Amino acid sequence: MTSILLIANPAAGGGRVLKLLPSVRRKLDSLGIEHRTEFTTSLEDAERLTNEALERGETPVAFSGDGVAGVVARAASYRPESVFGVLPGGTGNDFCGHVGIGNDPVAACEVLAGGVPTAIDLGEVNGVRFLGIASLGFDSLANESANAAPRWLGSGVYIWGAISALVRWKPARFNVVADGVDRSFVGWSVVCANTSRYGGGMLIAPKASLEDHQLDLICTLKSSRLHFVWMFPKVFKGSHIDGKTLDVSHARELTVSADRPFTIYGDGDPVSALPAEIRIVPAAVKVLLPA
Repeated sequence: MTSILLIANPAAGGGRVLKLLPSVRRKLDSLGIEHRTEFTTSLEDAERLTNEALERGETPVAFSGDGVAGVVARAASYRPESVFGVLPGGTGNDFCGHVGIGNDPVAACEVLAGGVPTAIDLGEVNGVRFLGIASLGFDSLANESANAAPRWLGSGVYIWGAISALVRWKPARFNVVADGVDRSFVGWSVVCANTSRYGGGMLIAPKASLEDHQLDLICTLKSSRLHFVWMFPKVFKGSHIDGKTLDVSHARELTVSADRPFTIYGDGDPVSALPAEIRIVPAAVKVLLPA
């Protein structure tokens, strides 16, 4: 393969990337993969580094969390025939979990050496592309709190975020028009899933696929806080999906608005405010996946 650029976030995973970077470099050397490393401290920086790598003929590899992986995918998608890679370095690593790369970045180097360049879909919110899941409503508050939580909590930041959001939450009215079908409702959230997982292992959309050219659309309808709390643990096994308070469907494109402002989060980071046009971008980019 061509040489790779590791786009490494030193703060990712509470310092996990910095700790494991020497081992990753040694593994890449043992596999005969030419590589260099650049550190990134912002999503904008990660986008710049991705573009620079592609211009040099290198394969950009995100060694961080889902946010940086999403930015690398987005930047690569605007360059025809580009390929990118991912090593799990963040707190959640939900994209890696979805595609079977796993949570060990040293072992995942094998995918960079022998993986298959595979065309995958991306989602898009008001022109901003995302890799995994875009959501809003209750999820907006939960993401905001999780991103502000102490990093020493590890994957517990997602539970922290959910609890913090639950305390503050009031039902909202959402207007969703998906492929021409109106799904207006009062409830908790709207989730547009290109992959199955978010929030450090929550299997929110267990049947979502990166190659089916559609988004899994999950609308959580109005229910009591007690019912919501009772359902919450089921999300980690995907057994929540048949619940009566969920409206589950598929869509290629949709518009979303609400009766009050919400920030839409994609891959765990803020991407847009409402109202929004959300769509699938079929076979938008290639990523190295396990053979």
